[in-house]
Amino acid sequence: MTLSHVTTAHRLELARQLVPWVAIGVPAAALLGALAFQYIGGYPPCLLCHWQRYAHLAALGLALVALPLSGGARRFATIASALALLAGAGIAGFHVGVEQGWWAGLPGCSAPDIRGLDVAQLREVLMQAEVVPCDAVAWSLFGISMAGWNLLLSALVGVAIVWVVALGSRRRQA
Repeated sequence: MTLSHVTTAHRLELARQLVPWVAIGVPAAALLGALAFQYIGGYPPCLLCHWQRYAHLAALGLALVALPLSGGARRFATIASALALLAGAGIAGFHVGVEQGWWAGLPGCSAPDIRGLDVAQLREVLMQAEVVPCDAVAWSLFGISMAGWNLLLSALVGVAIVWVVALGSRRRQA
């Protein structure tokens, strides 16, 4: 049987069966990639990078919860996983805007204000944890930063999951 002989219903059913594995695999791969960039590549994450990781952790957790479920509960958890990916895409989009200078980052995205500090206060500030700026592009591929790639991946996969699950639910009701 060739792919041209497969009906739309069969393709949709195949997509529905793959959705939970995609919902697990994409955030897991993104998290592993981020950790590899950090610990192997030497690219420490900024505050917004951490927030994007939290979105992937939420998406992964919800997808793992969905896997043993069935019916409406599985659809709900899978959609929730996709929404976590879309929230991560929103954070990544904000991060891209900070990198491009379209808007200012958050207070934790830059070095603290040291104006007016005495020497003891300045020493204390400098001894605190390293600040990784959110507006500096540490790595890019084809002119797209890591935040940009995360935006594209998270948005595409999040929308695809919602579409397949919603389309599958609508077809079952018809």
